[in-house]
Amino acid sequence: MPNQLPPKASPPRALRWAVAGSVVVMIAAGGLFYYASKMAASRRQANHDEVVVTIQSHNCEPNALTVPAGRASFRIVNRSDRAVEWEILDGVLVIEERENIAPGLSQVINANLQPGDYTITCGLLSNPRGTLHVTPTAASDAAARARPSMVAFVGPLSEFRVYLSSQSTALIKAVSALEQAIESGDLNQAQTLYAPARAAYQRIAPAAQRLAELDNAINARADYFEKREQDPAFVGFHRLEYALFQQRNLDGLTPIAQRLSSDATTLKQQLLAQTLPPEQLVSIVVRNLNTLADVRASSGEEEPYSHTDLNGFAGNLDAARKVVELLRPLLGKSAADLLPKIDSALTAFDAQLNTFKLKDGYASYDSVSADLRKQIADKAKALAGALDAIDPALGLSGL
Repeated sequence: MPNQLPPKASPPRALRWAVAGSVVVMIAAGGLFYYASKMAASRRQANHDEVVVTIQSHNCEPNALTVPAGRASFRIVNRSDRAVEWEILDGVLVIEERENIAPGLSQVINANLQPGDYTITCGLLSNPRGTLHVTPTAASDAAARARPSMVAFVGPLSEFRVYLSSQSTALIKAVSALEQAIESGDLNQAQTLYAPARAAYQRIAPAAQRLAELDNAINARADYFEKREQDPAFVGFHRLEYALFQQRNLDGLTPIAQRLSSDATTLKQQLLAQTLPPEQLVSIVVRNLNTLADVRASSGEEEPYSHTDLNGFAGNLDAARKVVELLRPLLGKSAADLLPKIDSALTAFDAQLNTFKLKDGYASYDSVSADLRKQIADKAKALAGALDAIDPALGLSGL
């Protein structure tokens, strides 16, 4: 009889389960990879016209752009060694911007551009500016012809001008009091007066941030200057903040305070001199809230030395509430269903900030946990999203 091979032993049960588990993991991994690939492809397809701009330490590549009119997406890649900003300017006015883009990361700016020639900034304020040429299209020509009557917006725009005037006056008074405390050598009083002065500025920040040069003089952070805090061009609120709360020293600060007082007066004059198109009344507030959510609330501080960010957030909310108040009659006629959503988002953001309210202001922002900062950012983002529906409802989204 021929020799028979002994029967092959079955692998242990644990080994069989391990092999089966490996197969499942491989299948799952393959599925996830396929899903991720499809999503990436979808994003690439959605953003196939995305313009990539790379910010280096002292220049941008490219720094001369041409795009068709309408909605455009710009991916700003930061290859420098510090947080930077990128802006689209129409003369002295900011059309779109993205602040505090961290080193090694990128952010996307979506802009609805009308035909014309614009200027683009490039990281540090001392870096050379670039150009953006926007060519007309059939759609942009049709949108210009379909522009709704501006008569209905005369009232809200006039009332917003009154708001800017009164709030600018309040800013001038607050900055003047701060200047006097600095001139008298009273550090404690100057520290006390800093937060209300900043809150006064934040109530008009959505409009003030349209004025690029003046806003940089009043509001630019140290990171945007070549030598940071030691740069001679670093002036304005944050230069005072640095001296008051970081250095705790008033030496040489009087000229900076006097310059801020002068700039606050000039800001009022320019705000009242500029014409605000109706399609920008909401968009400037939305941009301000998105910046609050993306930068100030979630990943960084606007007030890195004093930690008074929450006072500024409350000022931003006041501006948003004012714009809604002015447009409420128009929305009640043509988009009444939006109002409950907008009011709910306003209330939610207000309630979130009120949890940090103290007798004499708000809690120090460095005491707010990362989780709570995210909650603030989420509420600001939700409010921006609710407000973003206003322009389409009023026939302004294509302008």
